[in-house]
Amino acid sequence: MALSEIGRSVIAILAAQALVDPAGMRESDRLEEFGLDSLGLVEAIFAIEERFDIQVPFNPNEPDQAGPGDLDVSTVGGIIRGIEALIAAKAP
Repeated sequence: MALSEIGRSVIAILAAQALVDPAGMRESDRLEEFGLDSLGLVEAIFAIEERFDIQVPFNPNEPDQAGPGDLDVSTVGGIIRGIEALIAAKAP
C-alpha cells in the first residue's frame, strides 16, 4: 500500500531524528529499531506539530501508556495514522 503525503512527511521527520534513510522505514517498524529514544521522539513530535500546524496529544513521560486521544507511538504506522486523524479533525 502506498503511503500518503502525510505518511511520507512523518517518516521523513522520524528518519531525520533517528539519522537513518527514510526508505528503510516501514509502517510496522517500532521506533526502537532505529535507535530513536524518548528525547528523539519528543523532538520528532515537535517537528511534526510544526510541519502540520497541529497539537499532538502525547505524554513523553509514559509513551507506552497512551490514553484515549493520545498518539499511538508503538509503531511508525501508529504515528502516521494518529497524525492523519489529527489533521482530518482539524480540517474545516
